[in-house]
Amino acid sequence: RDGLPAWHHATYDDLLRRATHAHSTGLTASDPDAHMAGSEVMVGLIERLVAVWDGRPARGYGGTADVVAYARRAGVPVHVLWPEGASRD
Repeated sequence: RDGLPAWHHATYDDLLRRATHAHSTGLTASDPDAHMAGSEVMVGLIERLVAVWDGRPARGYGGTADVVAYARRAGVPVHVLWPEGASRD
């Protein structure tokens, strides 16, 4: 939460309050390792990954490309969506 812009805190708090389950990596920093660790926890809990991804390499460790690759290695089916006309930037 602390790494989010202040204007987003209320939304974050509301979403967390509504969650029926919250999983933690135990990591305290909001960095690429923590983001990838969170994605690995998520992949371990799902039956299928739906990724909004342009198919390009991750811009940094823990990006969508890394998560898709991890899910595929774990045997989790992956469905990639990239809307026509969408831009990465």
